[in-house]
Amino acid sequence: MSSPAPKSPEMSDKSRKYDRQIRLWGEHGQTVLENAQICLINATALGTEILKGIVLPGIGGFTIVDHLPVTEEDVGCNFFLDLGSVGQPRAKRCMQLLQELNPDVNGDYVDEHVEQLIDSQPDFFRNFDVVVATSISERTIVRLSNVLWEQNVPLIIARSVGFYGVARLQVREHCVVETHPDSKQNDLRLEHPFEGLKKHMEEAELTNKVPWLVVLYKVLYEWVAAHDGKFPSNYREKSDLRELIQSKMDGEKENFEEAIKAVNSSFGGGKPTSSVREILEDDRCVNVNKESNAFWIMARALKDFVDNEGNGMLPVPGVLPDMTADTNSYISLQTVYRGQAAHDAEIVFRRARQLLKELNKPNDLITEKDVRLFCREAANIAVVRGSKIAEEFDKGYQRASVIAGGLETPSSLMGHYIVLRALDRFQADYGCVPGESEAESDTTRIKSLAAKMISEWGISTPINDDLAHEICRYGGAEIHSISAYLGGCIAHELIKLVTKQYRPFDNTFIYDGSTSQTETYKL
Repeated sequence: MSSPAPKSPEMSDKSRKYDRQIRLWGEHGQTVLENAQICLINATALGTEILKGIVLPGIGGFTIVDHLPVTEEDVGCNFFLDLGSVGQPRAKRCMQLLQELNPDVNGDYVDEHVEQLIDSQPDFFRNFDVVVATSISERTIVRLSNVLWEQNVPLIIARSVGFYGVARLQVREHCVVETHPDSKQNDLRLEHPFEGLKKHMEEAELTNKVPWLVVLYKVLYEWVAAHDGKFPSNYREKSDLRELIQSKMDGEKENFEEAIKAVNSSFGGGKPTSSVREILEDDRCVNVNKESNAFWIMARALKDFVDNEGNGMLPVPGVLPDMTADTNSYISLQTVYRGQAAHDAEIVFRRARQLLKELNKPNDLITEKDVRLFCREAANIAVVRGSKIAEEFDKGYQRASVIAGGLETPSSLMGHYIVLRALDRFQADYGCVPGESEAESDTTRIKSLAAKMISEWGISTPINDDLAHEICRYGGAEIHSISAYLGGCIAHELIKLVTKQYRPFDNTFIYDGSTSQTETYKL
């Protein structure tokens, strides 16, 4: 019935190779991934694990920027290096070994310090969809953050030390059409049926062969007629509706049982949620201009539909859940929804084309396929607006209240963020990593630096002494298993950013491998 047809045995080698991930983000998502370019700064154990997570699914290409040679310490924690690599350029060697994972991926390297690139070729980074930097200094973090913010290139700063890890995403604006929410509302238009649906339901007979949606629709409107045109809105009223459906069952009828189960999840679809309404009322949507991208132009076309033809409702998505029914009944119902979805999408598409013409933009910027996808996902579109990482290094940091709240919360990982920031400051002040030579005295210094930062933000809550001791215990060394886990998490975020599917974390991710605990904060 509604189950997807099995894939053809004549799939291409590429489709077969990437079959499982294509089920997550589709052929169109895979195509975007295969055309993307990622830049990694510093081929640390964490850096190579991040690249592994995007090389295997077929990223278009990657470039490693790293001026350091391979050391024995690298070999001890980086699975992509061996003793024979010692002394060779780390960027080149890691690039060669990572490429062996997937011959479809193009690799490149730049054996140069990132600071030199910022000074001599700042436009170098415009060639990439995302830049990832691991284990870079506080000074470099600030410079790179400022450069990429101006270039509107997403940046992820990450570090792994001992059992602790942190990742921070910087993105000015990230628009997502396919958010893939965990609990997706079925938009069946039961309370606001369109003409085609009304006609179909009037003609359908109530049997044990029809989809449960037909059962629910017919019994619902019988209930509504008995309640002065009011639809069930609370638990008691929905319970009454379920009992009415139950009363019409003659023996075991699976479609009636499915209708009873579907009562709680079948109402309320079609109207824009507050988050979608916020997007439609955003200045970027209302006042599209020559600088507007495809997302905002389609959003404006969607807004015009909702305000006019839709009478306050979004386009019909045309997607039905699984239902037990005979094939003809299900296909007939599915055709009704798909027909209305195509009709609504056509109106939005015509409006989008009109906007492109008014803005003197090329027609092929937005295709009919793009608009159909946008209309199908309209109820869950999202826009993520981030902040600049460099702002966190200002004394007058505006988000200090978030840090204060985290420090005051038991079992919070905010202290880990502070101590990792203190590590950056330690390197800037002393030219080495804490614990590299003298763990005990360095612990005192880390605690002092952390206290100074907290004081600059006007916070009085101190960090736990154990955190300062733990960050010094490893002398800046990476544990491969910790870097592998954190690298996998960051690789997921890279794929979200590139494919523009799923919501990326917003905006700081912290990991404590000793307790297997993770947290995200918006800093």
